[in-house]
Amino acid sequence: MTTLAELRARFAPVIETIAQGTLDRERERTLPHGAVRALAEAGFGTVRLPVEAGGLGATFGQLTSLLVDLAAADANLPQIWRGHIAFVEDLLITPHAEFRQRWLRRIADRAVIGNAWSEIGSVERGSQGTKVAVEGEHAEVTGRKYYTTGSYFADYSDTLVEAADGSQHIAVVPLVQAAVTRSDDWDGFGQKLTGTGTIVYDRARLDARDVIPFEDRFGYQTAVYQLVLIAVHAGIAAAVREDATAAVAARTRTYSHGNADRVREDPQILQVLGEISAVAATAEALAGQVAEAIEEAARAAGAGGEEERSALVAAELASARAQVVTSRLVPEAATRLFDALGASAVRETSALDRHWRNARTVASHNPWVYKAREIGAFEVNGTEPGYQWSIGTVGSREDASAPVPI
Repeated sequence: MTTLAELRARFAPVIETIAQGTLDRERERTLPHGAVRALAEAGFGTVRLPVEAGGLGATFGQLTSLLVDLAAADANLPQIWRGHIAFVEDLLITPHAEFRQRWLRRIADRAVIGNAWSEIGSVERGSQGTKVAVEGEHAEVTGRKYYTTGSYFADYSDTLVEAADGSQHIAVVPLVQAAVTRSDDWDGFGQKLTGTGTIVYDRARLDARDVIPFEDRFGYQTAVYQLVLIAVHAGIAAAVREDATAAVAARTRTYSHGNADRVREDPQILQVLGEISAVAATAEALAGQVAEAIEEAARAAGAGGEEERSALVAAELASARAQVVTSRLVPEAATRLFDALGASAVRETSALDRHWRNARTVASHNPWVYKAREIGAFEVNGTEPGYQWSIGTVGSREDASAPVPI
């Protein structure tokens, strides 16, 4: 089995190059097309694929460590790969054998998969405005998706669609065709370079074999999606620690009302650095714990009965607990950085504000307040958390088991 040290050695040169370009991309709002392709060519999309399928056979713990490393270099990149990671995980346990083998080969050949699940506007909760029609060997998808993270850089998009009978499916749509329009219209103040914008499908064509029922999707997917965001938070915290430490060590100007002639010896400033370091270590440890819980859920997949259900509950609760903690502590640590550095740190050339903006944006996905309530309901009443959820207007067709938007 590939070791974490081997995996890190493989991707370290690419991640180092990505880190060197982060500030320029941030200042100029340059989308990281080159970085995504460099990771793909290095095999990042195959990390979880079995070795016999042309992959690297990594565990969830190993993948998570790589995601934290990558997020420390550029917080946008792991989120870009979030849909791809979930798609690969589904391949590993899908009951659709021919679909699995075909897509495992494509992933091994460096195909990149994006995400297109969410819709905005007046769509009813539990339904999809994006429709699929299957005729013989071909299918067509028509509709509009938003929050399509990763698809701006991808070859295919993992798209949630609805058939005429109301059933929901996953359609893997080739993105390089005239019937697909991708827009970089994400206007969030953080995670600006994730390509989290709009896709419009105008009778986009795909192979009918690439339309499969959503109900067959792997059960621990919500925890996997959240794990990537937790790893992003851990990487941001690590970057805050690194930037704060380097800046404090380099400072020569001190305040007359400070506590030492050198900033690096000022006990109050050192306290701030200690707090930031504690948050970074905690976030990384929590990401590792979630990865372990998901690894157990992956092992139990298909076992059925209490074993599989218990593993799903444990994975969902682990990811929710970590989300609650990191969503509060990491943005706070990104703010404390400025307490250690003063006014010179707010210059746009340093782009240190990106850490808070990115952390706050990540914390706004899948609101943690609802996850905290679910944890409390489990602790007090033994109520299982929800594994899938939906967002939209309330109409006559609400379905409590509708898919989770990502």
